[in-house]
Amino acid sequence: MDPDFRIGEVAPRLYGSFIEHIGRAVYGGIYEPEHPTADDLGFRGDVLELVRELRVPIVRYPGGNFVSGYDWEDGVGPKEERPRRLDLAWRTVETNRVGTDEFAAWARRAGADVMMAVNLGTRGVDAARNLVEYCNHPSGSRYSDLRRAHGVERPHGFKVWCLGNEMDGPWQIGQKTAEEYGRLASEAAKAMKWVDPSIELVACGSSNSSMPTFTEWERTVLEHTYDHVEYVSLHTYYRNPEDDLATFLARSLDMDEFIKAVISTCDFVRAKKRSKKTINLAFDEWNVWYHSLAADRELQPWSVAPPQGEDVYTFEDALVVGCMLITLLKHADRIKIACLAQLVNVIAPIMTQTGGPAWRQTIFWPFLHASAYGRGTALNLVVESPRYDNYEFGEVPLLETVATLNDEDGSLTLFAVNRDQELPLSLEGDLRSFVGYEVVEHLVLEHENPKATNTAEHPNSVAPHRGGDAAVLMSGELTALLPKLSWNVIRLSRPSTG
Repeated sequence: MDPDFRIGEVAPRLYGSFIEHIGRAVYGGIYEPEHPTADDLGFRGDVLELVRELRVPIVRYPGGNFVSGYDWEDGVGPKEERPRRLDLAWRTVETNRVGTDEFAAWARRAGADVMMAVNLGTRGVDAARNLVEYCNHPSGSRYSDLRRAHGVERPHGFKVWCLGNEMDGPWQIGQKTAEEYGRLASEAAKAMKWVDPSIELVACGSSNSSMPTFTEWERTVLEHTYDHVEYVSLHTYYRNPEDDLATFLARSLDMDEFIKAVISTCDFVRAKKRSKKTINLAFDEWNVWYHSLAADRELQPWSVAPPQGEDVYTFEDALVVGCMLITLLKHADRIKIACLAQLVNVIAPIMTQTGGPAWRQTIFWPFLHASAYGRGTALNLVVESPRYDNYEFGEVPLLETVATLNDEDGSLTLFAVNRDQELPLSLEGDLRSFVGYEVVEHLVLEHENPKATNTAEHPNSVAPHRGGDAAVLMSGELTALLPKLSWNVIRLSRPSTG
């Protein structure tokens, strides 16, 4: 490790999340007026406490697939006058009890900004620019005055806006070709920025890297939108349905290649356009997702807030999420927004019972640690690691690791996953220029059962401990024993100058 081996500044928005109108993410998740902890607006206080604990800086809303059929006007104004709509994305009934203004109020209480998405599936330029006017214009116009008539005097001032969602997907309402979407996104972007020039825009990338049009979609879309947007989006979810842990733990290598391919495509378009502008990445959907897929297919359609996507995460899922967080940090120079999808109940780090408790899922812990300690500058480590052979990924390093340096207080944090299923891994770190640094703590997330979960009855079955043995020797070498199948956070502080 060396302070001069810098990848880039870690953007605070790297630790964002996502709440869509799906399942119990909104109703029964963040919003439950009858809950004992509900506040004056009906938001669950216990959920808000856990969200604040995660220090989530930005939350994407309201979708997701949901947004491609959403009329934003349905979710504003007096609640008793709002229509109930069929949501074709998830085959449920949307009551519209929570809409733009309510979510903005929730986000303020959570300490987060809103990453707002516009509907480019069934709607277009007009609805998009009107929503920006409603949300961001102070007063004196049709839609800003409508917001004020709804009791919201001050504009929300949303800074980041998504130009639709996964528009290449056949599952998407209003699916489009790259040419169709590129033209529409470009025109919507122009109009939205004419309303508010300060906003930042995200163009839809491929829904995932296995799409047949992957990279060609990005190239075409960016050729239309390059001058009008700041980011292109990436989405990926990983699964372990074959119960092949060795392959599952290596999935972050695929994520790394995905990121590199999108960066290359962005830079190709930059070169083609002779532009001085750099497009950054918004990895605004990422997680493990597969436990609930079969159960979701059995749900009866057209119910209100059914339990969709409620994956009960295992310890091994937490390790994969840890590897994915490390991968995001390894690309901190270009990934400036990332959203763990999602935040509450639906493939989420936070789970709730209706009328009952809220608790931390296994994946809560690596996300919390990264959000709390992975700030400042990401460092490019020179790593040598033993490897294992895998039929899909070839040679997979047992050690997955990255470090961050907080330039304000000089603190240094090493994040590390040991993929070895049988043995601990002996870590030796050359601190080089970090002379005199000492270990503050060594947090470890481990469990004998890779399938262990946290539940309402046993919310702390999988939880970190501070019993790691990391130390700095007199020679200045960092040493630690990383337990088999473990997530590790080694925090170091610089010597006192007092």
